Amino acid sequence: MASMIALEHANKRYSKDANVVTALADVSLRIDSGEFVAIVGPSGSGKSTLLHVLGLLDRPDEGLFRFEDRDVSTLDSDELAHLRNQRIGFVFQAFHLLPKTPAVENVELPLIYSDRDDLSGLAHKALERVGLADRATHLPSELSGGQQQRVAIARALVNDPDLILADEPTGNLDSQSGLEVMGILQELNDQGKTIVLVTHDAEVARVASRLIRIVDGQITEDSPIDIRRDARAALREVVPV
Repeated sequence: MASMIALEHANKRYSKDANVVTALADVSLRIDSGEFVAIVGPSGSGKSTLLHVLGLLDRPDEGLFRFEDRDVSTLDSDELAHLRNQRIGFVFQAFHLLPKTPAVENVELPLIYSDRDDLSGLAHKALERVGLADRATHLPSELSGGQQQRVAIARALVNDPDLILADEPTGNLDSQSGLEVMGILQELNDQGKTIVLVTHDAEVARVASRLIRIVDGQITEDSPIDIRRDARAALREVVPV
């Protein structure tokens, strides 16, 4: 596999109440194209900060970060924004949908900055991929939590990114909806997408093929997951076909 992400000796600090908090401490990791990686750790361990760095939403104070062998530290804010828009999709715990905007228009939002020649039908196709083609005109308030998260996944997919970053995507969902979302992420990984998932839930982490544990800003474990959880099979047990 080709390396998609290479982070070397990254440090990240924040000032909080006149104190300096170290969020990342000498973190090095490599993620190859097509991997499904789960990042786990207690609250405040630095896992979301690490995800933000990997998603080009934040820069490390020191260290090297290469995205597909490109040193992104040389890019200005506009170049970073363009790279994020074209190559990275984001899924967050809180959905971040516009409340008075139909599902299909929420999905279309990343296309505002797209440089594609033909944008027609892309949002509807993304909704089809997550099983919500029949909910395109519904407002978020007319959708369940699981459906709202699937709209958010469709929004992350609309530009056909290579990398999908998911920060606690099941945190606001019931167990059945969580399985549906994790099943979609597994299917996307089967189709070749690189998935990096942040979670505090050990069961959710088991859908990945590799686990990275972070504590106090440091990676304490980086290992393959021997027995993966198949979210799609688990969902069939909850809701028999």
